[in-house]
Amino acid sequence: MSVRQSLLAILDQGPCYGYQLRAEFDRRTGSTWPLNVGQIYNTLERLERDGLVEKGDTDDAGHVYYAITDAGRADVRAWLSSPVDRGRGTRDELAIKLAVAATLPGVDVASVIQTQRRASLAQVQELNRATYTGAGADGPEELAWSLVVDSMIFQAEAEARWLDHTEQRLAARPEHAMALELSTERPQRGRPSRTDAAPAPRAPI
Repeated sequence: MSVRQSLLAILDQGPCYGYQLRAEFDRRTGSTWPLNVGQIYNTLERLERDGLVEKGDTDDAGHVYYAITDAGRADVRAWLSSPVDRGRGTRDELAIKLAVAATLPGVDVASVIQTQRRASLAQVQELNRATYTGAGADGPEELAWSLVVDSMIFQAEAEARWLDHTEQRLAARPEHAMALELSTERPQRGRPSRTDAAPAPRAPI
């Protein structure tokens, strides 16, 4: 989980207390992922339970400092040197929404797509107009902010392209060929067997 690992990586720079960790996280992400202090301390408790951090000194203001352990440092190194696992399935609400909508009789999927496309393009425009308002212009804090915003812009643009692609695919099919009526087959109790989210590639001929 990126929050957990990010906080641990910050602690690798030196001991911090909860509010300090939140401020350091904000500095490094341009405050684009707001964290509350309760979430910080819950994460610290789990890190301590897992032996990745330990409580240290308490200052005159009552702030309890947390320090990373050797196991925590190894965890940070492993995180930074590993790719982010996106998983083989998806829990993206938009993809699931359109997949379901495309199979429901009487749903105007084109309208659903157009509504989402307008929202996606509006987000792109809003993000392109965004300007950094924090301290340290042209410094590492602005760079961190711009990296996160750029990622959001690329995601929104990719979403708009995917919507165009989806619209073209659906337009090529007659509406009655997409609708799924409720199945008359009664499922057995228990979870359905798991299948791979994507088929295995074919061997070259």
